[in-house]
Formats: sequence, structure tokens, C-alpha cells
Amino acid sequence: MIVHRSMHPDWLSNAYLVYAQEEGDALFVDSGAPLKPLLQAVEASRVRPRWLLRTHSHPDHVEHEDELRRRFDLELVAADLGSADTVSLGGAGLRLLSTPGHSDDGVSFVLGEDCFSGDTLFKDAVGGTQTDFDAVRRSVMEALMTLPPETMVYPGHTDETTIGREWEENPFVRVWRGVEPEGTEPCRVGGSGATLVVWSPDYDGKGKAWVRLDEGRDMIVGGSRVERR
Repeated sequence: MIVHRSMHPDWLSNAYLVYAQEEGDALFVDSGAPLKPLLQAVEASRVRPRWLLRTHSHPDHVEHEDELRRRFDLELVAADLGSADTVSLGGAGLRLLSTPGHSDDGVSFVLGEDCFSGDTLFKDAVGGTQTDFDAVRRSVMEALMTLPPETMVYPGHTDETTIGREWEENPFVRVWRGVEPEGTEPCRVGGSGATLVVWSPDYDGKGKAWVRLDEGRDMIVGGSRVERR
């Protein structure tokens, strides 16, 4: 697949234009980034956009959704909306994987050897959640990590990666696999005592943390929320 990306300068959220060949059908994935680079790619490649895939409905991923749908009369495919069975590019059908946790409506899309993971899986990190830690773990380990290792991952923010790289190098995945131990460093989150289980880089440069509050609840939060002693 040919994938063009636009990224929001502040949110660092990605939107994609995807097609198999010039002058063929195309689709967009999410819409929370400047549209101009993608519209220029549509014009240059002379493709026909037919679908808009929504990984989840947070504002930084749907900002220009209405504009795109009006411009190209797109069919929307999202959790409980539209049908992935209608989508095919270059002979490759679309698979929708339910990947909740970061958001209740989170889905990832697999098209050929490419996966658009929204805010579930990033290079070196996973989606944050204060309320549904187990759902994030299941979405990553039982859905995305079962894909072939050569699968390209185009996340909802910043750089692409592969399933194989994240299996080997993502700090969250390594602990969930049991090849790295859980951390034991004391910390504080929002004024509450906690244990820092995993610390990883994150797309915004501020880090991402899996913390276990002293009350026993696990959360995945931005590194800026963690006070390390």
C-alpha cells in the first residue's frame, strides 16, 4: 500500500491517505491533522477516495471528518458504523480489530501488511488509560501482537513501527510477555502514592508510565503526571 501521512503540529496526531495504485480507489484514516498534504496527494495520484476509517472519536482524530465526508462523499467505517467488508484496495480486504481501552470505541484496521492502530499501540508505548488497564493490555497482546511481525504499524501519533519491533523492544510488551520484571520504584501520581511498574518513551517526548496506585489500581498515564523520587 502507498501511505501518505499528515501530522498535526501541536497534537502530533496523524491522518493518512492510503491507496494501492494511482488512479484507483483510496481511503483516509482519521482526520485530526492538516488536510492540505493529503488533498495534494489525492490530486497528484488521481485517486478516488471512497472511505474514511475512524480509529476512535477523540477530538484530535476527528477534527476534519465532516469536511472530508462532504468533499468526497465518503463512507465512514468505525466501531459500530459502516462495514469493513465493503472496503478493498488492490485486492486486499479490510479487517477491523476491536481494540478498546484508551477509548471505548477504539478499533484498529488491518489492510494487507499494514495496520492502523490509532491510540492503542505506538512506537515504544501504548495508549493511556486511567480506568481500563486490562482492556489496553488485551488489545495490545491478544489483538495486535498476534499479527505477523513484519506488519507495518501506522499509529495515531508520530512515527510508524512494526509489530516485530514492538514485540522485541516496547517496554510495556516486554513486561506483559514476562521477559522483563515489573518495576518497583516508588512514585506519586496526582498526589497519591504509587509504584512505577514501566517507564517508556512516548510520542510527545514526555514519557509514558504504567503505575500501580497504593490502593491497587493500575493506570497508564503520561509521564508528566508522575513524580519520581
